[in-house]
Amino acid sequence: MSGEASKTISNATLWGGGRSPLSVSYGKIMIWFFLVSDALTFTGLLSAYGYARHSLDPGMTWPIGEYVFSTFPGLSGDHPLMYVALMTFILIMSSVTMVLAVEAGHRLDKKNVVKWMFLTVVGGLFFLGSQAFEWAHFIHGSHARVTLADGRIAYLEENPHHGEAIDPATFAMTIGSPRSSEVVKGDEAYKLYQGAVSVVSGANMTENEYGPPSYANFFFFITGFHGFHVFSGVVINLVVLIMAIKGVFHRRGHYEMVEKAGLYWHFVDLVWVFVFTFFYLV
Repeated sequence: MSGEASKTISNATLWGGGRSPLSVSYGKIMIWFFLVSDALTFTGLLSAYGYARHSLDPGMTWPIGEYVFSTFPGLSGDHPLMYVALMTFILIMSSVTMVLAVEAGHRLDKKNVVKWMFLTVVGGLFFLGSQAFEWAHFIHGSHARVTLADGRIAYLEENPHHGEAIDPATFAMTIGSPRSSEVVKGDEAYKLYQGAVSVVSGANMTENEYGPPSYANFFFFITGFHGFHVFSGVVINLVVLIMAIKGVFHRRGHYEMVEKAGLYWHFVDLVWVFVFTFFYLV
């Protein structure tokens, strides 16, 4: 009897909880599944980075971020982490413009969707260009690491890149660490340099001037992996922007695609906060 009675009750009455827990589009569900899996990937990479950093051989030290990344385009001298901070600020601001684009989409405001999506794309392109600059600086190097004949480690004040002429009179190096106060200059420094066991300039996948080989390996892989995500996000946002300009979403009567692109873009920005903290600040 109870089975027959239940057949006469509508599904809406049986649920009775207001909005259905599955009243979300298929696209949004799939985006969330992807973001969760991608978050686990980045968690694994950053965990491996942390393990490698804290399991160094005795006597080895991990590079200091503010020393490695101290250049600013167009400016001379050291500006520790200033350009990386600017990159981070621009990327975070691009998340703000994306929020404004989504909000405009909810109001079916095509003009403002186009405006804010355009600024989001510009922010992403600026970040990609800045990351290319950081990679170039990292690979080129700034202070070659020198292993002296007596086993001490020294860092050159100026990096002798690829056959550039060296003036012994102005030659200088710091012994012990890049921030050491023990500075040797002139002929004495040049003689130590000539008798050096090895000189490492810049960075590649096998050695780098900054410290352990794994440091450069993790830097290339993790920041490159994140950079690929940013590149993908810029492409997606550009496609969404073109569709918005053509009025595709306005004809559909909703801007859900902008919201889905926004979910991915916010994830990319959030991941960078962790990458920035692990690689540059800690």
